[in-house]
Amino acid sequence: MSHADAHPDFLRHHFHTPKQQFEAGKLGMWLFLATEVLLFGGLFCGYAVWRGNHPEMFKYGSQFLETKWGAINTAVLITSSLTMAAAVTAAQRDNRRALVTLLSLTLAGALVFLGIKYIEYSHKFHEGWFPGMKFYEKPDLQHAKTWDHSKPIIGNEPFTAAAGATGQASQSAAPTRGGPEAEPSTVALAAIGPAGLRPGALEPPQPAHDDHAEAHTTHPLQDPQRPRNAHMFFNIYFMMTGLHGLHVLGGVLLLSWLIIGAVKGRFSAQYFTPVDLGGLYWHVVDLIWIFLFPLFYLI
Repeated sequence: MSHADAHPDFLRHHFHTPKQQFEAGKLGMWLFLATEVLLFGGLFCGYAVWRGNHPEMFKYGSQFLETKWGAINTAVLITSSLTMAAAVTAAQRDNRRALVTLLSLTLAGALVFLGIKYIEYSHKFHEGWFPGMKFYEKPDLQHAKTWDHSKPIIGNEPFTAAAGATGQASQSAAPTRGGPEAEPSTVALAAIGPAGLRPGALEPPQPAHDDHAEAHTTHPLQDPQRPRNAHMFFNIYFMMTGLHGLHVLGGVLLLSWLIIGAVKGRFSAQYFTPVDLGGLYWHVVDLIWIFLFPLFYLI
């Protein structure tokens, strides 16, 4: 056996045989994927704690997610996982044309997934559903009037001692010319009494019905019935799906590199380690989404 046969170009100098290099690379990939499982496992545990303690938060927030887009993305990733597995088989069989085609289809699936996530994210950002502290703000009910019912109301102003004195003095006892004026505070307190307005006294008018204000209450930023912690749903959603999206973006770079190598003929039946390890990474990325989709969109 010649030296070239014992040490082909793809065999690194610190490995003795291609089999040793393949097994070492696969072990390293599994260790890396174990760290990824730990990363997302912590996020899934946080999701479980929040959902168990605040189910109303997830019930309210999930209604603003588009199940259609999530289902399409799930189908796209499952299909791309199938094409990736077929690409590994093509590499093992030394079929360069099929390898390039299948890797390109897998890359196309990854790009479609990111495109759909862009559509989803842009819609949410347009509506003001940002992660962070946005939901701590007071609901902005446009044109809605709020009344302090702890005080009597006269017209559009709260009833005060001075305002009540003026009204009661003009109705009950007008001051005589040059004589002492009536005590406004006594008259006002007599009309109010200790338990509030007495029957027949000034009644606080009800605020005018505003249909335009009610038309805006369906928006989560303006809905007074939303849970106080509704912002946490979007925080968890953007954190988990956004981190998964970054992994898909990493897969796009990896698949692009594999396609370039396949076109240049770097992979063959004797050396297909990068394709096999790339397939493992892509399958784990797909598997994580299979859990994310029902947790956010269906349950």
